[in-house]
Amino acid sequence: MTLLDSFGRAHTYLRLSITDRCNFRCVYCLPKEGVQWQDRSDLLTYEEIARVVHIFGALGIKKIRITGGEPTMRADIARLIFLLKHILGIEEINMTTNGYTLKKLAKPLLSAGLSRLNVSLDTLDPQTFQKLSRGFSLEPVLTGIQEAKKVGFRNIKINAVLLKGINDRDLWSLLSYCSEHQLSLRFIEYMPFEARWYQCVTEEEIRNQISTKYTLIPQLKNKTTGPAVPYFIPELNLNVGFISPLSKRFCQGCNRLRLMSNGSLRTCLAHEDVPSLRDLLRAGATDTKIAEQIQSQVYGKAEGHFCNVDSGSTFQGIMTKIGG
Repeated sequence: MTLLDSFGRAHTYLRLSITDRCNFRCVYCLPKEGVQWQDRSDLLTYEEIARVVHIFGALGIKKIRITGGEPTMRADIARLIFLLKHILGIEEINMTTNGYTLKKLAKPLLSAGLSRLNVSLDTLDPQTFQKLSRGFSLEPVLTGIQEAKKVGFRNIKINAVLLKGINDRDLWSLLSYCSEHQLSLRFIEYMPFEARWYQCVTEEEIRNQISTKYTLIPQLKNKTTGPAVPYFIPELNLNVGFISPLSKRFCQGCNRLRLMSNGSLRTCLAHEDVPSLRDLLRAGATDTKIAEQIQSQVYGKAEGHFCNVDSGSTFQGIMTKIGG
């Protein structure tokens, strides 16, 4: 079965937020005044998540990415990985994390069946890192990345968001670090939520800078994976990708859905959809009824968002609740 929307886009990729909580307070993600976390009773339990993913798997979802908030803040996350790993139709389970607790969790996550790791890392300068995260140390993240490599994770990806005047000068150190440690690097354009606007460093600007020193060779893009446009830098033996939702919208080829930690299905990052699948679950709905609701929401998915690099409509909600 294939999950199609009214524009004929097939959906095979589910981003699964399991908590809105995060130990970091990154400036581009959370407002300065903070947020009120959801009550734990509002979050999907692991058993509820597994049931919903089973339904999604039957509808054609093949790839799961676990997100937050910070997903490792959820207790016994390895148990959830194990539950999802054994669901028919699910071929890949990945996770995006800030890496702060990977030193302790890398081995249990791999043993439970996690396929791949993406680690958010916007700078290698300790002071800039502390400023961006509002008070946290860089060292545990770097230690966690090395532990993940040590226990056996392959093709770890580093996700970096560059902001003008804040960490844009860290481009070169990120390239060097990922080359030295055999990590893939992806640059993600900053996406404005609510009133938090920062100066986005676009894909074109980053590529132009890199091209002053290195060769960027375009690579064949796998249409079944995420939106990153891949390049290879032979001088560094480094794979680099660009995710550019503002300067080069990829809405026309979007294959992703987002299940928020409270069970709300968000078919587009920029548009919040209702009702909550959690409410259907807890009201005793059958798998068939839940599948029909999913199909209905996906069919009604918007054509795209209306935000540009420095203008347009901001995205609705708080990033930690949505899962990115």
